[in-house]
Amino acid sequence: MLAIINGKTYVGTGKVYEKATILVENGIIKEIGENVSVPADAQIIDAEGKQVYPGFIEAHTHATLMSEPRITGAVMDVNEASNPITPEVSIIDAIDPDSEALDYIRRGGFSTVMILPGSANVVGGEGVAVKTAKKVTVDEMIIEGTQVMKMAFGENPRGAFKDKIKTRMNTSAILRDLLSRAVEYADAKDAGKAPKFDSKLEAMIPVVRGTKKCRIHCHKSMDIMNVIRICQEFKLNFALEHCTDSLPLASRLAEMGVFCTIGPLLSGPYKNEVWHRSAQLPGKLVKQGVKICLTEDSSISTKLLPIHIGICIKEGLPWEEALKAITINAAENLGIADKTGSLEIGKQADISIWDGDPFCNYSTCNYTIIDGEVYKHDHKEMAYY
Repeated sequence: MLAIINGKTYVGTGKVYEKATILVENGIIKEIGENVSVPADAQIIDAEGKQVYPGFIEAHTHATLMSEPRITGAVMDVNEASNPITPEVSIIDAIDPDSEALDYIRRGGFSTVMILPGSANVVGGEGVAVKTAKKVTVDEMIIEGTQVMKMAFGENPRGAFKDKIKTRMNTSAILRDLLSRAVEYADAKDAGKAPKFDSKLEAMIPVVRGTKKCRIHCHKSMDIMNVIRICQEFKLNFALEHCTDSLPLASRLAEMGVFCTIGPLLSGPYKNEVWHRSAQLPGKLVKQGVKICLTEDSSISTKLLPIHIGICIKEGLPWEEALKAITINAAENLGIADKTGSLEIGKQADISIWDGDPFCNYSTCNYTIIDGEVYKHDHKEMAYY
């Protein structure tokens, strides 16, 4: 049994213990509170003077796909750029459990990440959430039931497939055509008509039946509305990615209850559709009732997301909402809030222990605990802060 004692503990649901004990047994939180007896044979982590949080969750990454440590011209497995429509591919086949990115991500307090294909394709393939514990195979990392379908609107598909997509109109038309054919294909199978096997349409069956969530890249308000229009037309289960120009639609998004994963927010206006990005955006959206997660939208740099969130807090995002954006909100978006995302009895022991406020650049994550497995961090050995 593992016992974490004496730490100021943020449960992730708003509750805070000034000095708590957490008991972990077989990777599960067995007890948590301020008057918990510690068994004599327990392994003890004394968190006196430290802060204890749920393991952080980034809802949108390309972790392990970007060939870190990267060299000029390195081959990356983010986008399958052979066709604008590739629902049949799965990120599971590209995740590298040996990538050093995972070590850096763990050192940032992250126990879980959603790994998605990039945004070159209109439909880019299947993404999946994984635990960041050090494992030999990807199969040991996957959180079953978290598979999603990645899609993209806006400038990226047009830029990646200039020979096939000239306008936003054709992006929408391509997706509508695929969805229509997928519905026909699924209906035929349900009717026992056994259509000729089509790997793309087969992969789209759970999408058009609403059992697989779509995670859809869209920055500008006009693209967000195109997404909403098509998803409502085909009754898709969906969440929005980036949404950096979403403020004009905040009331509509809040009313719909759709998750918006916001970010990245600190890079410059490198393309038209991100000109309106601002660190003030998350706070403004939250104040209007929008459900948000936050993303650094990268791989190894996920470790820096808490520092970036600190800037959003400075610009108006309430601290408590910032924590939710990378804990319980992210867990809900990924469909795993019954398992992780908060420090509660019966949930998986995903925990991070910090020497200060994690959203302050002076703070350091001392421990990341994943399913009860303890990773103690020696940051003096790190080449990348």
